Amino acid sequence: MGTPDSTSWRGHPTLLRLQDQPPVWSYGDLRLRRYSAPDHGTVLALHRAGLAQVGLRPGDGVYYDHDFFRMEDIYLRNDGEFLVGELDDRIVAMGGLRRADLIPGGHARAYGGYAPGTPALDAVEMVRLRVLPAVQRRGYGAALVQALEERAAEYGYRVLRADTTELQGPALALYRRFGWTETRRETIGGIVNIYLEKRLR
Repeated sequence: MGTPDSTSWRGHPTLLRLQDQPPVWSYGDLRLRRYSAPDHGTVLALHRAGLAQVGLRPGDGVYYDHDFFRMEDIYLRNDGEFLVGELDDRIVAMGGLRRADLIPGGHARAYGGYAPGTPALDAVEMVRLRVLPAVQRRGYGAALVQALEERAAEYGYRVLRADTTELQGPALALYRRFGWTETRRETIGGIVNIYLEKRLR
C-alpha cells in the first residue's frame, strides 16, 4: 500500500482505498467518496458546466440530465455507483457507474426513460465523468476512472461501456489510456457520438 501522500514513479499521487463501504479513496489532496443527496445541486451544476464547455446543450439530441433526478434509483440502489471528488471540502470532480440496461442508448437517451434492472450483472456504463476546469490536468479524471473500474469489478460486471463525443477529446484520450476500445460511432443531431468498452473478465 502506501500513505495518502505517497506518489507513483511518474510523480503523480497514488490512488489509495481508505474505506470499503461506503467506498472512500484518496488521490493526493483529492478525496473520492460516494454521492449523497446534499451533493445534488453541486453535481448537476458541474455536469452542466462540463457539457457547456464543449458546446453541448439541451435539445441537441446528445445532452440529457434526467438521471440526476433519480440518483438513488439509477446509481445507488441498482448495482451502480456515483462518486464525487472533494478538494478542500469542495466538489470538483464526479463520475458514475450505471447498469447498461437502465437507460436507453442512442437517440432515445436524450428523451428520458428508465427500466428496472434484470437480475444478471453483465454490462455497466461509466458515465458523468466531469472535472472542474480550474483543476483539470491534475490526474483527477484518471483517479475517477480507476476507482470506478475497481467498483465495477467488485460488483462482478463482465464489461464496461461508455460513450463520449468527438467534442470531448480529453475524455476520449482518458478512456483509451485505460485500455478501452472504440466499438462504433453514431451521428446524433450532427454530433458524432463515440462508443467504447472494456472487458473486465
